[in-house]
Amino acid sequence: MSKWELYARRFSRNRGALIGLGIFVLLVLFAVIGPAFQQWDHIELDFLALSDPPSAEHWFGTNNAGNDLYAMVVVGLQRSLMIAITVAVGTTVLSAVIGAAAAYFRGWVERITLLVIHFLMVMPTFLILSMISNEAGGDWRIISLVMILVGWFFSARVIWTLSLSIREREYVQAARYMGVRGFTIVLRHMLPNIGSLLVINFTLGVVSAVLTETGLSFIGFGVKLPDVSLGSLIGIGANSISSAPWLFYFPAGALTLLTVSMALIADGLRDALDPTSAAGGRA
Repeated sequence: MSKWELYARRFSRNRGALIGLGIFVLLVLFAVIGPAFQQWDHIELDFLALSDPPSAEHWFGTNNAGNDLYAMVVVGLQRSLMIAITVAVGTTVLSAVIGAAAAYFRGWVERITLLVIHFLMVMPTFLILSMISNEAGGDWRIISLVMILVGWFFSARVIWTLSLSIREREYVQAARYMGVRGFTIVLRHMLPNIGSLLVINFTLGVVSAVLTETGLSFIGFGVKLPDVSLGSLIGIGANSISSAPWLFYFPAGALTLLTVSMALIADGLRDALDPTSAAGGRA
């Protein structure tokens, strides 16, 4: 069998990973087809239902302004998924290219790259992210871009360490002697050999991005009205958890399911891609 068939078979033996994958698929389906079942828009107000509990007309209830919580959770989940996937892809690609290139080219490229990485590692990134996000007015695209720019260096440091040994492998040396350009060697020969790490980094990056965005929105520096995210909904619901608990529990439940599912998937991928792991059973 091919290595990908082996990975799929090992992953399928992990019940927790399959449960996580099922939950994640259901959440994506809810975000995609959920708008087809909503009776109200997330910015539409129902002045006859202010802070109403869940009912047949408002499935998740309403807030104190009359917004339908079901529609807001659907939009919030969409926004959180878009931010998380965008940031995870951006940080994974950026860290992979920079870390592997620094290990391959060595010399001044490596010194400058490590200097930048170590400088960024001691910076108060969350504070910087909060300030820029607040100045951006809650635009999720700018928030995603800033999260990418301040979130790539930890993974790049790990990838640089692993790429140092890959740089000395025979196939990399042979490609260099054949006159293949350095950047082509990085993309075609080095990065595919750390593909398992990149897949796991991407999966964990989704969780990290969701939690970071949630923290920003919870304290008022993330996505802002009329746009919503799961973090902003949780921040709003936390202020009225005693009088209207449904405003907190529904978005918090969606966020919990999202982070737990991605953590289970990452755990399953780690076991499936690690040849020394016995968690996946025998192939």
